[in-house]
Amino acid sequence: MWHVRSIWNGAISFGLVSIPIKLVNATESHAISFRQIHTEDNGRIRYRKVCELEDREVSQAEIGKGYEDADGTIIPITDDDLSQLPIPTARTIEIVAFVPADRIDPLQMDAAYYLAAGGVPAAKPYVLLREALKRSNKVAITKYALRGRERLGMLRVVGDAIAMHGLLWPDEVRAPEGVAPDTDVTVRDKELDLADALMDTLGEVDLDDLHDEYREALEEVIAAKASGEAPPQVPEPAAGGKVLDLMAALESSVRAARESRGEAVSGGEAEVRALPRKKAPAKKTTATAKKASAAKKSTAKSAAKSAVKSAAKKTTAKKAASRKRSA
Repeated sequence: MWHVRSIWNGAISFGLVSIPIKLVNATESHAISFRQIHTEDNGRIRYRKVCELEDREVSQAEIGKGYEDADGTIIPITDDDLSQLPIPTARTIEIVAFVPADRIDPLQMDAAYYLAAGGVPAAKPYVLLREALKRSNKVAITKYALRGRERLGMLRVVGDAIAMHGLLWPDEVRAPEGVAPDTDVTVRDKELDLADALMDTLGEVDLDDLHDEYREALEEVIAAKASGEAPPQVPEPAAGGKVLDLMAALESSVRAARESRGEAVSGGEAEVRALPRKKAPAKKTTATAKKASAAKKSTAKSAAKSAVKSAAKKTTAKKAASRKRSA
């Protein structure tokens, strides 16, 4: 169970019903972060906040907000100014409508949060809203204020909880003008049939079985360098060239996909036929895959820690030997 820490406290306004809630991040990043260093001596590179009028570094307590006008004039804005904005969503998630989920364009989807009931009295109205959303098969469109701006949101049910997705305002989503090819392209039915066959052959996937291979490879590189070993060798890229014949490329892709599944493939042109969809992995298989993935990650982390400790011991031994020679 991960630690639940709220980032915002307020209430959901549902008509005349007010539900005290806490906003909790629903996602987390597992990306490996780097520090900027001086390449000559590995010294940390840090950023200092300096007042350009006094030419001196200032502390966080001395830093406030200001709006720069068109003529360069700075207009100070205090936290009190922001807390007294004349809008109803200052500390409230206001439900403005209920719509079918397919009305929401995925391009609008932004950060995701969980809404936790704010205390025992909030439990009954929280469950009421959750069950109402379930029965209606709709999502709630909301407006709320967070981090200095009013935002659009969408409430939906995830398990036994209510989740909120931040939504971009419609005018923040760019139209796809100039993105699609601007030349006339004709796609033949046979090409579409082969594309369909390739899609069916690749089948479906359980998203829980997918993992971040880039991060795992990066962890191996860090562990190797920490222990003074050479980083893993980069695999040779697959030989390839320009795709000149789309039909041949599609046929080869279908053939390769079927061979990877152990299906017999004739030497001629790939046969286009309806294929049964790949069954989703059983729960037991998925659980086993999760355990294997967790064990692999744990082993990688242990190796990295051991490598770092080993490197530290080597460095300490070298220093001790150097001091003895100096003595």
